[in-house]
Amino acid sequence: MLESVIYKTAATATGGRDGTASFADSDATFGLAPPKEFGGNGNGMNPEQLFAAGYAACFLSALKHVAGEQKIAVPADATADVAVAIGPRVGGGFGLDVAIDVSLPGMDPAQAEALIETAHQVCPYSNATRGNIDITPRLKG
Repeated sequence: MLESVIYKTAATATGGRDGTASFADSDATFGLAPPKEFGGNGNGMNPEQLFAAGYAACFLSALKHVAGEQKIAVPADATADVAVAIGPRVGGGFGLDVAIDVSLPGMDPAQAEALIETAHQVCPYSNATRGNIDITPRLKG
């Protein structure tokens, strides 16, 4: 449960995986298409891509937030790579697997790993998925 709301947005999808999506607070509208692995043509975004992009941006922002609180400079070329896989779950339905690789060039590895772990505790995506998806963020070598 949230203590307070800082920002709220909404999105609308039409046609499911083979349609369009738009945002309530933006003029952005884009086509959706199932990936080829789902029998689609792959000529559009899909939910897993959007989740990966959102998680990557959110995780790196959380890392910068905790670094700022600790007065630690984050390299300008820092990146968060999030890979999202979808498939049948044991016991039925579908599930996701997520891998997060963080690059912090030039940073002391021990300090970088501590920041990544703290960011994982702060990131809203990590908090929303904790207990549902096995995620272990790691420092990319």
